[in-house]
Amino acid sequence: MRRLLRAVIICGIALATVLVVIAGTAVFVVRHSFPSYDGTVELAGLDADVEVVRDANGIPQIYASNPADLFAAQGYVQAQDRFFEMDFRRHVTAGRLSELFGKSALETDKFVRTLGWRRVAEKELGLVSPSTRQYLDDYARGVNAYLDKHSGSGLSLEYAVLGLDPNGRRDYRPEPWTAADSLAWLKAMAWDLGGNMDEEINRTKLLASIPSKSVDALYPSYPFDRNEPIVATASVGADGKFSAAPPANSELRRGMLTSDLLKSLDSVDKVAKGLPMLLGQGEGIGSNSWVVSGDHTQSGKPLLANDPHLGATMPGVWSQVGLHCTKLVRSCPYDVSGFSFAGLPGVVIGHNNAISWGFTNLDPDVQDLYLERIEGDNVLYNNRWKPLTKRAETFKVAGQDDPVTITVRESRHGPIISDVGADQRETGELAGKRLQADKAYAVALQWTALRPGKTADALFAINRAQNWTQFQDAARDFEVPSQNLIYADTEGHIGYQAPGLVPIRKTGSGNWPVPGWDPKYEWTSYIPFDAMPTELDPADGIIVTANQAVVPQTYPYYLSDSWDYGYRSQQILERIKAAGTLDAGKMAEIQLDTKNRAAEMLVPSLLKIGINDAFDRQGQDTLKGWDFTQPADSAPAAYFNVVWRNLLSLTFHDQLPKETWPDGGSRWMEIVHTLLGQPDNSWWDDIRTPQKETRDDILRQALVDARTEITKKMAREPANWQWGRLHKLTLTNETLGTSGIGAVEKLFNRGPYELGGGASIVDATSWDASVGYEVTAVPSMRMVVDLSDFDKSRWINLTGASGHAFSKNYTDQTKLWVKGETLPWAFTRGAVEAKREHTLTFTNKPDR
Repeated sequence: MRRLLRAVIICGIALATVLVVIAGTAVFVVRHSFPSYDGTVELAGLDADVEVVRDANGIPQIYASNPADLFAAQGYVQAQDRFFEMDFRRHVTAGRLSELFGKSALETDKFVRTLGWRRVAEKELGLVSPSTRQYLDDYARGVNAYLDKHSGSGLSLEYAVLGLDPNGRRDYRPEPWTAADSLAWLKAMAWDLGGNMDEEINRTKLLASIPSKSVDALYPSYPFDRNEPIVATASVGADGKFSAAPPANSELRRGMLTSDLLKSLDSVDKVAKGLPMLLGQGEGIGSNSWVVSGDHTQSGKPLLANDPHLGATMPGVWSQVGLHCTKLVRSCPYDVSGFSFAGLPGVVIGHNNAISWGFTNLDPDVQDLYLERIEGDNVLYNNRWKPLTKRAETFKVAGQDDPVTITVRESRHGPIISDVGADQRETGELAGKRLQADKAYAVALQWTALRPGKTADALFAINRAQNWTQFQDAARDFEVPSQNLIYADTEGHIGYQAPGLVPIRKTGSGNWPVPGWDPKYEWTSYIPFDAMPTELDPADGIIVTANQAVVPQTYPYYLSDSWDYGYRSQQILERIKAAGTLDAGKMAEIQLDTKNRAAEMLVPSLLKIGINDAFDRQGQDTLKGWDFTQPADSAPAAYFNVVWRNLLSLTFHDQLPKETWPDGGSRWMEIVHTLLGQPDNSWWDDIRTPQKETRDDILRQALVDARTEITKKMAREPANWQWGRLHKLTLTNETLGTSGIGAVEKLFNRGPYELGGGASIVDATSWDASVGYEVTAVPSMRMVVDLSDFDKSRWINLTGASGHAFSKNYTDQTKLWVKGETLPWAFTRGAVEAKREHTLTFTNKPDR
């Protein structure tokens, strides 16, 4: 017995020892990549020492005596915090994800390589100014200095996990960073912020299923009578006015809608829709920004707010940083702080010592699909056959010995994107054979972002601009993605500028695919910058941009008709006008507004519906007296959104292709707003039943079905319903967070978090009604800038400064973000010193 007991004890000790070793190894691997925020690091090529001061949240403030040292240090610091994210992004933009993740990423790679993002970025290196090119190279030098000293799990935990994969990535070592790696990310961000390709595809699919008038009804006009545009008046510069191009909605004839074309568009759509998730975007993208003059503020100086809405990822898309020349002189003009992208030098949104700026998506139509008649490798244009441009693209695929090679073809309009898909080129060649027996047509994409430009020059110029004139001059080079730029300065001026390349078409408005063989559908030029909408110091002292219409209908150029329908922008405007005197705190409160203006429109109709059953009527009763706000603990908000989802399903799912089912955003709110006044409209009828349903039948059924659904999902008693219990956010790592391996996902993902807000609400926590109630896009950061004293400004990131799982700065800002709180935004040296927690010094002197 003693021997047995002794054996058990020995085995227990051995087991405990093994567990301790395993735990210790796990802790070592997890912590191995944590960077040092203190001490001295040698960084070759510096002219002088560079100091990096971090606060308790790990946010770096970098001080250097010249731009070369400043941006080299930024490269090193961002590699410390976010290198795996940077490496992943450059694999996305170069179409090389399958090198890391195997065959599952190959279709996405083919699509990106067909578009040629990386090729365009490399061409842009020859267009940007010498100083911009130097800054990009300096940044790369800093990144590579970090890579020289770190590898594998020492770079990031993700590499340690990838090293366990049997596909042979144990020896993976990242390539050196290059200037083109930085520029290519601008193409990725332009993808979902600058076009309507998916809308053109959806319109085409709808036209194959329902009458053209019904399609038009699903794309209602902007409600100018209810929701104001950004700029109240429309004028152009001295170049003169041009009439808007005539519409061409009927040009896509039903004779072109062959099953092969629809199959080709399905192939394109499926691959393209995978990209937003990879890039940190998704359903409900948009943004809020606004600026008010000193007439509306306690200080008498402007206040500026911005919160871009992007997909929720882990880590968040933004990287906070301060970049400071130790002495502001002509040779070192940077004293700027704000939000950047890991992998890109400078600051994208923020403020410097004199001005502040913010972005929202202008969303112009800068993507057109062309149907190309193709015979072999020739394409028809203006009654002549001309050869397609061709190039080979080769992919290394993890887990496969042999590489994969495809041929990318381009017409005069752009890449043939219908060649991409599971059946590759065959799908494109089959498209449209019924149109002409011995010929076929494919689908080409023309997109402004595939034209090399100088947007990088604009970013650096904005960072150093000191007044409105310099800001406008910088915006001239901001070509893609076209954004709404808002502005404020310490002198008291506020302004708005719309930059970007927006095409002028000979015919049509770009809403439908058009015949590529017909010259009348060409782009003739771009709207001159001096004719783009702009405004300085409006009389009312308020500028609001929230993706609504930019200009009134009198504007002579066509920008887009795919605006957000103005529910957010109008709510912001009304809140500002009702607020009285504003300060940074009150501006931040407006960012958290959860009023659902669609509910305000719909609920009166819902309350008129008679319901006999007392159980079902309990749900309807929760809407009585509701103020239409949607905090996480709201019972009426929970019930209303379940009603809304059921209403959309009952009204549209029977008549629309599944891939075009309503997501519930502002367009669908506007559609339902119109239909409420048409009780016998055919959309209300459920064509799957023998009887003809009317508006009230569908509203009643939506109320009853919602009562059943919310009871099953949550509770029988309405007092126990809470919107946040349905509307949850899970922060998901862009790669391993969706691995399907629970233990791995738990390493990198965080949440779920219960949120308020919703779609087309100022607190824009979007969800897709065709899928469920889970959060798909969020305010990816929030900032309020006080031009009277920059140190009174506030900011918050969705996650944290660090991309290292289990770092204390991985999600330290998330709990604050969920509660709607913000952090003090230290800018001046004194304020930064008061929050100093860590100091890292870069030097070019070895063995110091």
